[in-house]
Amino acid sequence: MSSLNRVAKIIIALTTISAAIMELIDTSIVNVALNQMAGNLGASIEDIAWVITSYAIANVIIIPMTGFLAAFFGRRRYYMASIVIFTIASVFCGLSTSLWQIVLWRFVQGLGGGGLLSTSQSILFETFPGKQRGLAAALFGMGIVLGPTLGPTVGGMIIDSYSWPLIFYINVPFGIIASILTYRFIPRGFDIHVKPRIDWSGIFLLTIGIGALQYVLERGEHEDWYDSKLIIWLTVIAVVGLITFIWWELKQKEPVVNLRILRDWNLSLTTLLTFIVGFILFTSVFVFPLMLQRVLGYTAYETGLTLLPASLLSLIFMPFIGRALQAGTSPKIFVTFGFIALMGFGIMMSRADLNVTSGFFALPLMVRGAGLAMLMVPLNAMAVAGLQPRDIPQGVALNNMMRQLGGSFGIAIINNYVAHRVAIHRIDLISNIYNGGQQFTERYNQVYQGLQAKLPFAANLQQQTYQVIEGTVMKQAFMLSYLDAFLYATLFILVAFPLIFITRNKRISGEQVAAAGEAH
Repeated sequence: MSSLNRVAKIIIALTTISAAIMELIDTSIVNVALNQMAGNLGASIEDIAWVITSYAIANVIIIPMTGFLAAFFGRRRYYMASIVIFTIASVFCGLSTSLWQIVLWRFVQGLGGGGLLSTSQSILFETFPGKQRGLAAALFGMGIVLGPTLGPTVGGMIIDSYSWPLIFYINVPFGIIASILTYRFIPRGFDIHVKPRIDWSGIFLLTIGIGALQYVLERGEHEDWYDSKLIIWLTVIAVVGLITFIWWELKQKEPVVNLRILRDWNLSLTTLLTFIVGFILFTSVFVFPLMLQRVLGYTAYETGLTLLPASLLSLIFMPFIGRALQAGTSPKIFVTFGFIALMGFGIMMSRADLNVTSGFFALPLMVRGAGLAMLMVPLNAMAVAGLQPRDIPQGVALNNMMRQLGGSFGIAIINNYVAHRVAIHRIDLISNIYNGGQQFTERYNQVYQGLQAKLPFAANLQQQTYQVIEGTVMKQAFMLSYLDAFLYATLFILVAFPLIFITRNKRISGEQVAAAGEAH
């Protein structure tokens, strides 16, 4: 594809990167709109969470199959179909008048969105010749970091000023433009393909196994985990389905997911590291906004603005890292410092308290941004370093799936951990203050007199005083629990850290740096 002129290459780059950002924004933009959506659709907060769950399940099912689907239909056709499906589903999400309508269309949107990410990268890196591919990979990595960060910011702006359907309608003009540009500028040569045999049994087993696992991870906390018969049954289905899927795929000559490539030592280890990166990336984006909004009183828009500078730092770093890899710098160096930076982020965040200002978070978030920049392209370069060109698409798909599953496991584990720690911290705080001591008496009198001045004729001032103090206790308990969560996530990085040093140190070519970008 190197015969393309410069303008065409720039248009292809903008198309593929913007389509990927659009998909990634949609993974987080809905989070800030759940309250408004629940009210408009007459659903409870627990039920409206299905809007997130259905999208995540569709994403994680389709991602490992993208290599097969692109080969079967042709990469350009499959890419354009993914954009069209995503865009049409966005329209119907906005038009939905009931909970289950929007859940259905979010699932369809997730099927389209899951196909966009890997195919976007694949098209982008085949468009650029060898020496330009490292920079292209870095540019794509910038979009990967920017997308999830922009979601809460854009969502907050829309919810504060408009109504929730706009968070879906905003995709439509971008989808239309991306479809037109794809049809006009992406060469038909991307549709050259040899149709593999359809592994229907593999597709079925992957769907039920991964789908059930994703449901357990997304909804386990809401269903009280194994107090729910549904969660128990779905866990059994996930385990049996995935074990059977692995057994079946290893027997097939043309499997839907080629698991044999995991015999490559670097790929196997790097998928574990990618899992941890997904764990940290998604949990930090999950915990940090909750802490700011639930405890410190930030709006969704203010939270997004707080996250934005660190993302911009990642954008600045990534092109330099891409060039350094092409120049022969070992990716293990970047990955090592990237993991150290993420550990530093967790430790610094654990030092916060209820009195911190937004300025406190600037340094930790900058360290996080630098850490992610040092991980995105280098880590995936390590994964594909030993693969044959024909195996790279499957390696890409597995890496994407592992990052997504790492995020799902991370959010499920951290959510459960925070709930557990809140209960412990509340008991500790209560035992320290409700003891008739001088500090409690002074605090009680201060709150009581304040309420009496504001509500001189109100009844039950004593009960209201206790409620105010209880609210303060819960606020502190949540704050301490979120700080614990940052340290808990840091522990996972520490445990995975030695894996970096047992990967094989291979020189990365320009083509392999380019392929690394596809693993995002």
